[in-house]
Amino acid sequence: MNAPQEQQLRERLITLENELAELSTAGNSVALRRASEEHREVTRGLALFTTAHTLTQRLAEAETLIRDEDAELRNIAEIEVEELKIKQAAALLALDEYLHPADPRDNKNTIIEIRAAAGGDEAGLFAGELLRMYNRYAETHNWRTRLLSSSSTGIGGYKEVIFAIEGERVYSRLKFESGVHRVQRVPDTEKSGRIHTSTATVAVMAEADEIDITIDPKDLDIKASTAGGHGGQSVNTTYSAIRILHRPSGIVVQCQDERNFQQNKIKAMEVLRARLFAAESTRQQMAEASARKEQVGTGERSEKIRTYNVPQDRVTDHRLSDNFNGVQRILDGNLDDIIDQLKIVERAKRERT
Repeated sequence: MNAPQEQQLRERLITLENELAELSTAGNSVALRRASEEHREVTRGLALFTTAHTLTQRLAEAETLIRDEDAELRNIAEIEVEELKIKQAAALLALDEYLHPADPRDNKNTIIEIRAAAGGDEAGLFAGELLRMYNRYAETHNWRTRLLSSSSTGIGGYKEVIFAIEGERVYSRLKFESGVHRVQRVPDTEKSGRIHTSTATVAVMAEADEIDITIDPKDLDIKASTAGGHGGQSVNTTYSAIRILHRPSGIVVQCQDERNFQQNKIKAMEVLRARLFAAESTRQQMAEASARKEQVGTGERSEKIRTYNVPQDRVTDHRLSDNFNGVQRILDGNLDDIIDQLKIVERAKRERT
């Protein structure tokens, strides 16, 4: 454990608490939010140090009991030592990851875009199941989800859905979900029992604010229109839907879920900032990779990352070359087994570079 870094965190916590007291009355919402996020991260770091210290102390105490003359007490101590060693190793790993983060964006919230790809209506239904999977996963981690934009197929699926997930270190876990997801199953409408393959793309972006990305209003082409629903019917006869073109990048964002133009604009700008932030992060990663002549990061969204094989009740993550049993269990949001292994792979790659 690193005593100087722990002391630095304690000093930084005091500084942040003073800053928060001043900012709460200054009315600077952006600076207040940034300071609050850092305060949460520093507090988490100190909690990790405390846990590591506590487990190390308990382990030392248990190891002294192994030499006790009482055989029964020695047996109990030996079991406790093994359990504490596992807990201590996990605590030290979590502390090391905190002190040496793989990605500076790991503590950020995320914006996720899911789009139906190959497979027609079945792909749209699969996109809806992925949305449900991430919502369930967010619930298990006490994260908050917000719908930003959606285009439904009318039969329970989605052509596209964009949503935000907010909470502690959301991006550090969900960033591994970017890529092409593939499902193999027999659709309910398939009378011959033939297995169909459908795909959906998932893009996970770190949420960006005005400090991360500055957007010049002169670079925006903003158009308003009436919102249209599935089948072409009018959802809203007022000009509440919005389409924003960011001229320098060519990125287009549309939002029509809210009945108020300003609310749609706020959501659309949130998505635009995240896309620009992701593009800039990818550009930096590619520049670093070129300099080292080796690709780094996890920015390639075009490759197939996971297959959900329903007939064989098996999920294969192709980056791990590993299989996980229970398709429905995973679609119900039980992703930790997969993500934990992906984090181990990420850590190993980082240590090799």
